[in-house]
This record gives sequence, C-alpha cells and structure tokens, in this order.
Amino acid sequence: MSVILSPSLLSADFANLGHDIRLVEEAGADWLHIDVMDGHFVPNITIGVPVVKSIRKITNLVLDVHLMIENPADFVLPFAKAGADLITFHYEAAENPEEVISFIHKAGLKAGISIKPKTPPESIFPYLNDVDLVLVMTVEPGFGGQSFIHECASKIPLIKENAPDDLIIQVDGGINNVTSKICTSLGANSLVAGSYIFGSGDVEAACRSLLH
Repeated sequence: MSVILSPSLLSADFANLGHDIRLVEEAGADWLHIDVMDGHFVPNITIGVPVVKSIRKITNLVLDVHLMIENPADFVLPFAKAGADLITFHYEAAENPEEVISFIHKAGLKAGISIKPKTPPESIFPYLNDVDLVLVMTVEPGFGGQSFIHECASKIPLIKENAPDDLIIQVDGGINNVTSKICTSLGANSLVAGSYIFGSGDVEAACRSLLH
C-alpha cells in the first residue's frame, strides 16, 4: 500500500483556507486531515461542522475528520452530513468504542480509532478488525507544531502485527522529512503533517519530501 498523505489544516491559513487546500491538492495530497477539538477532551477549540461543510464544496479530496472531542457518537451524523469521508475518534473519549464504530459505518463512512501517546496499543486490539484506520498520536493532541515523541512510534509494528493487512496505520504529530521515514519504515502507511507542510514556504517540496 502506498503512503497516504493527509495534510493537517490545523496549520493552514484559516483566512485563506481555499488557497491552502489548492496548494496541497496540486502538491499531491490524497486526503485533508481536519482536526476537530472541543476545548474539553483537549485544551483547544478548532473547526466545527459548518467549516467542514464549506471545505466539502471546494475539494474532492477525502475529508479525514479527526474528532478530538468528548461524546464522539453524538457528532458522527452531523459531520457525515457535512461531507466527511472518514471519521476517527479517540479510544479515550468513547465509553463504547464498538457503538461509535457502528455509527460511523452506518453513516456510510470509513471509521478510525486513535490513541494518545500514553495509551498502550493493546487497548485497541479488540477493535482492529472492525475499523478501517488506526491513528497513532506521536504528540499530545490539542496543538500543532509539537515535537515528535519517538517512543510512540514503537506502537506501529505492534499494531501492524495484530491487524488485518488492509488496515491503514496513520501517524500524526511532529511529522517531517525525517520522522516520516521512521514511521513508514515501521509500517505506517498514512502520514498527517501540518506545520511542516504549511510553514515550509514550499508546500510542494514539503509534500514531496514526505512521500519519497
């Protein structure tokens, strides 16, 4: 499976979002990673349903919506209706992960489950056959521009060993042209990068450096 590049709009220029989306489209991005934060599960507030709906109107890229929120089951349908293609929720935020996965699939979307840096990968082993994607956070969720936590990368091969062959293993946090190679060498096949891409001054070169 080739590497899926999902630039994180958290680091884009929100006053020129359409422009920045076009830049990553032209640079070869496969997906757009949209971080949804509620100020409770993580100490920040970001994009909501109306913005996702607006983004959907201007791009055909897969909208990879990452819910960093409490009560994720309550927001599956609103984001599905807004145009999400894939919804990832946090294992730590869900009382009943099976229920959230079921809601996402019933809405016709792909389902992802994410774990924070201190959550052991074994916590999500029971769900690996039911989800389409696992997101390994290599920074504490909540803010962009943080440094890659190397110990978190060791979760990737453990997940890969216990997962179906077609599972997408995505990594998010401190991804650049060096850490991306560490993650893909361990078995990751989807990369989320924000500040490295949008803060680079050359979006196309930054994207290319992650894919080669």
